[in-house]
Amino acid sequence: MEKNSITHVILTGGVGSRLWPLSRKSKPKQYLDIFDGKSLFEMTVDRNKNLADKVMVVGNIDNCHLSKAVLEKSNTEYIDIIESTPRNTAAAIAFAAFASSADDILIVTPSDHIIGEIQLYEQAIQEAIEKAAKGFIVTFGIVPTKPETGYGYIERKGDNVVSFREKPNQVSARDFIAKGNFLWNSGMFCFKANVFLEELKVYAPDVYDTSKLAWESNKDGILNLELSLTIPSISVDYAIMERSKKIKVVSSHFEWSDLGSFESVYDYLITIGHSVDENGNMVIGTNNYTAFIGVKDTIFVHTENANLILKKEFSQDVKSVYNALERKKSNLLD
Repeated sequence: MEKNSITHVILTGGVGSRLWPLSRKSKPKQYLDIFDGKSLFEMTVDRNKNLADKVMVVGNIDNCHLSKAVLEKSNTEYIDIIESTPRNTAAAIAFAAFASSADDILIVTPSDHIIGEIQLYEQAIQEAIEKAAKGFIVTFGIVPTKPETGYGYIERKGDNVVSFREKPNQVSARDFIAKGNFLWNSGMFCFKANVFLEELKVYAPDVYDTSKLAWESNKDGILNLELSLTIPSISVDYAIMERSKKIKVVSSHFEWSDLGSFESVYDYLITIGHSVDENGNMVIGTNNYTAFIGVKDTIFVHTENANLILKKEFSQDVKSVYNALERKKSNLLD
């Protein structure tokens, strides 16, 4: 039996609003070089190099040049799919599946996650590929290390998914951890292209039909704006994962963080030796001498035209600052 061709599909659409002012529309968090001198996007490309035969990048018109610069630097050949407007993950993944052969196995990953313990990561990928080859749609669940409220959860029994849960409050998160059969939802998937498209056709036919039309009229991988605007903007979790009967979960032990907030960036930077003062205060973005008086666990984020000062535990609230600036159509988001 011949081996399925494996494609690493990298989704690069997010804007990282909880990491403003570091993350901007012109340079979202996955392209920032604040992580060990490499961007998260570059680290994503590197970690999957040996696991796949092909690389495919699904990005948008505003960031495709940033992906191109990284991939050209490392001489990586890739298939480029450029969305003219963001339509969420169900459509983004559908485009990758339409661009593939029916039996190709796709490993779909975001471009802005930190992953450690690569041996365990590769083990999880191999397990997922085996399940995908049998016709399952595989999601990766991370064994939780703490009752995190910033992530969605997967309730499981063995490798079967019982339910998907939205980001919980602190009480529910503790309850999930205590029960022991809940995993963090990593937003990574593995499946055969045709299996994904068949399930999309069944459970979200409107997304399937409109994505197919948009894909069929692409010009060199660039999708038509008018046709794209007809695609319902829904997540793959909602379109397929919560509905399909073909879902399996791989329970994974590798280190994982989606770096979705300054709290998780703070925790990661400490592990690579970024300095904090004796009260746990951290400076990001400047080498200027900065003194903190009367505060602890505070993060000072400096950029050329905007600063942010926050208590670490209020990291999720950065999005409200971003949303307020968006309502004002502020150029501080660009």
